[in-house]
Amino acid sequence: MRELIFLALANHLPRLRASDRIRHIFYALAGLNIKGRCVIWGPLTIRPIGGAKNISIGRGTFFNSNTRFGTPGAPVSIGQNVQVGPNVSFETVSHGLIYVKGRGRGDIVLPINVEDEVWIGAGAIITGGVTIGKGAVVAAGAVVTNDVAPLTVVGGVPAKFIKAIDPITA
Repeated sequence: MRELIFLALANHLPRLRASDRIRHIFYALAGLNIKGRCVIWGPLTIRPIGGAKNISIGRGTFFNSNTRFGTPGAPVSIGQNVQVGPNVSFETVSHGLIYVKGRGRGDIVLPINVEDEVWIGAGAIITGGVTIGKGAVVAAGAVVTNDVAPLTVVGGVPAKFIKAIDPITA
């Protein structure tokens, strides 16, 4: 019940800068493990109800609008200083291709790990069993079905390597 109440409150705060600065507190009260100040424009969709406890978000992370988390049993871990574009989905559950008469297809539930300083573009879908390495970029609209190496750019359906990122040293 607590998750429902605070998730609804967070999702319905007005779209004001002041609300953006405190919305993460309401999401934490809903059960998300938020490890410091972050900006979540919301709304967040979390399925199933009770799945908020499977989500952890690092300090300094930014979520644009309409992020979806499908977390029926496996965790989604988002690192620090991650940037998530609008309409991004994190889906920990999938279905097998093996058909069993009278039962259909079973569920495959795997965790998602997004390391620090990743940028995920608008409309990307991140599937279960994936780790996105530190500093990587996922292009808008990509469907990530395999691990992404640190400091690389991936894109497409399914996501493929595009190029390496040359880090600037200070």
